[in-house]
Amino acid sequence: MLNQEHGIVGVFLTAPWKKLTFSEVKKAYGSKSKSYVYGILKKLVSQGILCEEKAGNVLLYSLNLGSLKAQVYAGMAAEHKAWSNKHIPCNDLEKLKNKIHTPFYILIITGSYAKGRQKRDSDIDVVIICDDKAEPKMFYAELRHLCEMNIPEIHLYTFKKTEFLAMLLDSKANYGKETAKNCLVFAGGREYYAIINEAVRNGLNDTRLS
Repeated sequence: MLNQEHGIVGVFLTAPWKKLTFSEVKKAYGSKSKSYVYGILKKLVSQGILCEEKAGNVLLYSLNLGSLKAQVYAGMAAEHKAWSNKHIPCNDLEKLKNKIHTPFYILIITGSYAKGRQKRDSDIDVVIICDDKAEPKMFYAELRHLCEMNIPEIHLYTFKKTEFLAMLLDSKANYGKETAKNCLVFAGGREYYAIINEAVRNGLNDTRLS
């Protein structure tokens, strides 16, 4: 049942700021059984993981991003989904992770590897989000050699939490928005969804991300 619940929650991870109809959830999940999907949705709502609201005659579902429990659950589901991708060079990520000496960080892959469209000569686009007390340039300097020598090469981007949040809320196109729309979260899942929650509270939606 846990994997089934993760599968339903996984529908919301691609665009965690969106509200989805039952039909949209069912189609994205790929189940033919209405009662099966409806039952899991109701269970996740009762657990406080999802929110349910009525818009006219339609029920809308969304991640309950303001809940710590939902942030933890979504973070775990996102990390499990990311590490389960067989095309990701996980050993390279482990080497990178072992070079990071801080208790807080978010590790994200974006670009072609996140889309599953990588080619033999594709680089790995990695985003690291660190605490505001840390210095992104320091992270970059410490990891640069490993990233440049790795095969395939790792393109590294480093931001503070407040910098990443500001990009999500900026009216102009930027790398933060592109990352949010296309990412696999390998570490710091709970913290990532806390940032998304703050962005949604301040007006993040599909229109702001376009």
